[in-house]
Amino acid sequence: MKILRLLLGDQLNAEHSWFINTDANCIYLMAELKQETSYVTHHIQKVVAFFASMRSFAAFLKEQGHQVHYIKINNPENPHELKALIEQQIEQTAAEKFEYLLPDEYRLDKQLEAIASSLSIPSASFDTEHFLTSRDTLKNFYKGKKQLVMESFYRMMRKEHDILMVNDQPEGGSWNYDQSNRKKWKGTPSIPPALEFSKDISGLYKEIQQADIKTIGSLHPNTFNWPTNRDESLQVLQYFIENLLTHFGDFQDALHTDQKFLFHSRLSFAMNSKMLSPKEVIHEVLEYYNNHKDTLDISQVEGFIRQILGWREYMRGIYWKEMPSYALTNALENKNPLPGFYWTGNTKMNCLSHAIHQSLEEAYAHHIQRLMITGNYALLTQTDPNEVDNWYLGIYIDAIEWVEITNTRGMSQFADGGIVATKPYVSSANYINKMGNYCGECHYDPNEKFGETACPFNALYWNFLDAKKEHLKSNPRMGMMLSLLDKKDEGELDKLRKRARHIIENPGKY
Repeated sequence: MKILRLLLGDQLNAEHSWFINTDANCIYLMAELKQETSYVTHHIQKVVAFFASMRSFAAFLKEQGHQVHYIKINNPENPHELKALIEQQIEQTAAEKFEYLLPDEYRLDKQLEAIASSLSIPSASFDTEHFLTSRDTLKNFYKGKKQLVMESFYRMMRKEHDILMVNDQPEGGSWNYDQSNRKKWKGTPSIPPALEFSKDISGLYKEIQQADIKTIGSLHPNTFNWPTNRDESLQVLQYFIENLLTHFGDFQDALHTDQKFLFHSRLSFAMNSKMLSPKEVIHEVLEYYNNHKDTLDISQVEGFIRQILGWREYMRGIYWKEMPSYALTNALENKNPLPGFYWTGNTKMNCLSHAIHQSLEEAYAHHIQRLMITGNYALLTQTDPNEVDNWYLGIYIDAIEWVEITNTRGMSQFADGGIVATKPYVSSANYINKMGNYCGECHYDPNEKFGETACPFNALYWNFLDAKKEHLKSNPRMGMMLSLLDKKDEGELDKLRKRARHIIENPGKY
C-alpha cells in the first residue's frame, strides 16, 4: 500500500519510530505554506528558522533513504493551504492511505481531523513521540480537584520518571530551589559568550522576500545564529551544560542592559521544533550533574529541569485541557489596544525599550523579560489579551500556540481567571529595579509616583489594583496589596488614576 505521510514544521523528530526503517511505498510530505506564515505576523528569524530546519530535516530523511516530497515557498505548484496540498499530493502520488502526526496546535488538529475525514482514502494519526506526557495526562491527574497547582504535577513527574529522586524522596531534601533562583547579576560571575553559528541564509531570505511574506523584526542573513538541524541543536545543549548551567539557576530571573542571554540555554526553539526531545535534554543535564557534583550545585540543575519536566509539560496539559475556550478567556475584561511601541521599541522606559529591541533583534527574550517587563506593562495598561497573544505568538522564535497562549493569556495576563497563575503577575518599578539595572539608565525614576520623571509602572500598578479590585477581592494572594490600596488617601489615589489614564491614552509620549 502506498502511504503519504505529512510532517509539519514543528515535527522534526529524527528519533521518531516512523524513520527506523525505509519503505519504498512511503512518501513523506513537507511544505512551506503561506497558511502557516500569515495567521499572525511572525518575526523574520522565526520564518527563516522553521524553513531552514525543515529543509535540513528533509535532506536528512533523504540521506537515510526515505522518499520525501518537499515543496518550497515559491514553488508554482504550492497551493499554500493544507487541505489543497494534501489532496494534490494524494492525487500526484496515487497514495492509498494518508497518515499524519498529531499536531500540537488546536487549529491544526481540528483542520487535519476535518481533512482526514473528507478524503476518499483511509487515514490515521500517530503520536509525535516527543513529550513526556500525553494530551490527557494533566486533565486526568487533576480530575476532581478544584485547583490546579503546578508543584503537585511536577512532583508526580519527578517520581514517575525517577528524576532527582532518592527512593521516594527528592535528592538534596527539597523539591524546589526556586528561592535560590532569584539573584541579581552585578557583573560577576563572568558570562561566557553565546554560541554562534553565523550561517549564511541569504538565499532563503531572498526566497521569503520574493514570496511577499509580511514579517517583523530584523535579520543579518550572513550570520544567522539559531540551530537549524539536530547536530547544531545538540551543540547548543552541550554548550549550555558545560558553560552556563553552573550559574543558570542563580540568575535565571536577572535583568541586565549589557547581557541579552545571561546564563539561559536558548534551547526552546530546538525543543519546540522537536529537533531535541525533553527526555534527552534532561538526561544529558543529569549525566553531567552526576559527574560534577563537586562543582555543580543541585539548585542549578533542579531549576533548569523544573522548567522542562514541570512547567513545559504542565502548560501543554493546560492547553489541551482548556482549548478551545481558553483562547477566548478575558477574565479581567481588558480591552485597550497594545501600545504601538511594542512593534518598534521606541519608548523612554528603559526596561521596555531593551526588552522589545532585543525581541525585535533576536526573536528572543527570557521568561522574566516576557513576564515582568512586556507582559507586566501590557496587563497594567489593561490591554486586550487577543492583541497580547498575537504579539507574543509572532515575535518569538519559540512561540507555538500550545506553549505561547498558556504562558501569555494565563501566566502573564491572568485572562484565564487563575487557571495557570494563582494571582496576576503585576509589579511596580520596585521589582524591576530589584532584579536588574534597567532603572539606573532610565529617563524615569523608579521611586517616584508623580511628575514627569515618575516611572509609569508605579501609577499603573496602583491604578490596576484599584480598577480590578472587584475581580481580585476574593483572591487570597492579593489580600495584602488590596489592603494597602484601601489605606491610600483618596486624593493620592485620584492623582494615581489620572496619571495612569494619561499613560494608557498616550503611550507614544512615554
